Formats: sequence, C-alpha cells, structure tokens
Amino acid sequence: MQRKSKQSQPVLIIGGGRGGLQIVELFKGETLFHVVGVVDPNPDAVGCKLAVSLNIPVFTDAEEALNVCKPCTAFNLTHDEAVSDLAAGIVGPCSIIGGHEANLISKMVNQAKEARDELQKNRLLTESIVSHAMEGIILIDAKGAIKTFNPAAEKIFGHSHTEVIEQNISMLMPEPDKSAHDGYLQRYLSTSLARVVGIEREVTAQHKNGSTFPISLSVNEMVSGGEHFFVGIVADISERKKNEEEIKRLAHFDALTGLANRTLFFDRVKHALAQAKRNNDKLAILFLDLDGFKGVNDTLGHVAGDLLLKEVAVRLLKSVREGDTVARFGGDEFAFVLSDVKNRENVAAIAEKMITLLSQPYMINGKQCEIGGSIGASIFPDDHLDMDSLIHQADTAMYAVKNGGKNHCLFYEESMEPY
Repeated sequence: MQRKSKQSQPVLIIGGGRGGLQIVELFKGETLFHVVGVVDPNPDAVGCKLAVSLNIPVFTDAEEALNVCKPCTAFNLTHDEAVSDLAAGIVGPCSIIGGHEANLISKMVNQAKEARDELQKNRLLTESIVSHAMEGIILIDAKGAIKTFNPAAEKIFGHSHTEVIEQNISMLMPEPDKSAHDGYLQRYLSTSLARVVGIEREVTAQHKNGSTFPISLSVNEMVSGGEHFFVGIVADISERKKNEEEIKRLAHFDALTGLANRTLFFDRVKHALAQAKRNNDKLAILFLDLDGFKGVNDTLGHVAGDLLLKEVAVRLLKSVREGDTVARFGGDEFAFVLSDVKNRENVAAIAEKMITLLSQPYMINGKQCEIGGSIGASIFPDDHLDMDSLIHQADTAMYAVKNGGKNHCLFYEESMEPY
C-alpha cells in the first residue's frame, strides 16, 4: 500500500486504462494524494496491473469500490456520466472529478512533481559537490552551531561529522580565539562590521588531538529563510608553510653548516648598524679564514672536509653571544657581526676564544686533524661608518693575518691597504 500522511487525500480511480495508469504513476510516492483503489471491468487493464504491483486494491465493480473506499475523491476517467451520477450518490457531488478536471489536476501535480524533482536533483548535486570538495566546507548558524561539516573538514580537523554537528565552531579554535569567537559573531550580526567575512586569511586551527596548525580561511555570509548562516572554506596549509620556511631557509642559510649565508649576513650588518647608530653603540665586523683546511681536504677528501666545516660551525657558535651573527661566506671563510661591543679588548677576547676552540683537535672519520684560524676585525664607528667599508676593512685585516703568521687576530689599520 502507498505511504500515507494525515493530510493525504484518498483517491479512487475509476478507469484502469492508460489514463488510470498515468494517474497511478503520478500519485505513486505522493504525500498529498494516495490511491486507495482502481476500478475497471477488465482486471488486466494496464492501470490495474500497476495497482496490483503497488499493493493497491483493484475492483471490477464501481459501486462496490465506491462503498469500500469512501470517503474519497473519485477520478472518473470513463467519460460515462452514469458513473459520475453513481459516485455522486455515494461519495457526494463535490468529491467527483471528471475527465477534463482530472486531466488538469494531473498536469498540475505533474508540474509540481517535476519542480520538486528538480529541487531534489539540485540538492543532491550540491551535496555531492560539498562531499567531494578538496577544501573543508563548514556551515554554521548565527549562534555558531555547526550545520554542515564535509569529509574534507573531517580529514583536516580529525573530528567526525557526528562529533561536531550542532556543536559550537569554537571547538575547532585554540585560545584566545575560542573564547572571543561568539562575541565577535554577535558584534558582526548587530553592526555588520567585518574583519573576517569576505576576506581570505591565515589563522591557527586546533586538531582533535589538541595540536594546532595553520589553515587558510574564507568566510561568506548567506541568508536562507530569514536566518543568517556563514560558510567557511578551509584548507590545511601546514605543508605549504613548511615549504615556505624551507625556501626561506635555503635563501638565507648555508645548506652545509646551517649558518647564515652572505645574503643574510649583509642584512644583519645593515640592521645592526642602524641599531648601533640609534643607541650610540659600537659593533665589530670579523672575517675568519681557516688555517690548514686545504691540507685536510686534500688528504682526507671533500666528505671529510664537509664534516670538518660542520664541526667548525658548532665551535664558532659556542664562541659568540646569543645575539651575534655567524655566517659562512663560502669555502672555509666565515664572517661575524658582534653587536654592542665595549672596546677592542672585548672583541679581542671573543676572537681569542674562537681561535682557541678552533685549534683543539678534531676527530674526522676516525682520524685526528688540527686547523687554526686567521681573524681580521673592524669596529664601528672607530674605523668607519659605512657598511661596505667596514666589511672591506675586516677582510683586509684578515689577509694581513694570513700573510703575517696566521692563527691570530688583527684589527684594521690603514697601513694594511695594498698601496
């Protein structure tokens, strides 16, 4: 028997031919009408056969059917006025629909059904798009309750659909955003002043396991049935941020030692000079060239040479303060920015510490080797005020050390210039 509701109108179809077949098919699955019987002298009529397959009673006598099925609306598809008169006497004249009216109602119901089917089709299509979207799609209402949470969002946040539906969206946020969200949402609804709606931005989200991670978030407002909703499109950008950091690292740090490279060194010098000028501080630029490195490289090979450079970098970092910069300029040459130094003696002590640490024996691939370091230094503002000049002076002093005995430190003097 067909599904019925309390408001569903019972319909008796008199005439089981093609017209009756169409009405039965049309009302099949309907909630406004349900067929309670089909009448035709021929029980093998096409409409009767469909009725039997749907568990709808079939009658061969109209009077019997009318008495069994009343109260009901009778659709007379026979074009026989005597049948209409018979039906009027049993179910009432207002409950009789003749062929022309039945055809009109059939068209109206059919159009409504087509419209409903189209809406259903569009709804299913929308649900399919949301379900298969690569980005997380989250719909919340004006109170912040989650209404939609697609599979991509489940993967991003680690929560299942059932765990979040009707929960507040703030469960996906770390503090302080978690506590502030509801207040912001209400302020937006009352003032329409937006800091998030219509803007794509990067925010920090919270995974089910409690960890935090970066996401891109785009929020748009929609109104449906007089209610406000907000659709958030989210994507986990953890991998992208890692790649960006790696690109940044490769652009500013030496791949072998992890020290600052030339580019970052020049940038650090520029900023350190600006700060020193503001604070009336001194700073020192040091250049260091390893003594004896070429012999190790030639004897033990380039792989051993690389291992030695890594160990040198570790020792150099130990010899300076936390706020100082150690950079590898290339090969076995290193450069330093020492901020807020008091005097030459202060710089000389740091340089001596470097040389002492560098001179201690190294064990590389089971073999012991020893190297030293030649250091040249220039001081701002004593030697010069200009960055390029200070760097040139430190480099010049270093070569003076290399040419005059190695493994110690010299400060720049004008007499070191090759003229």
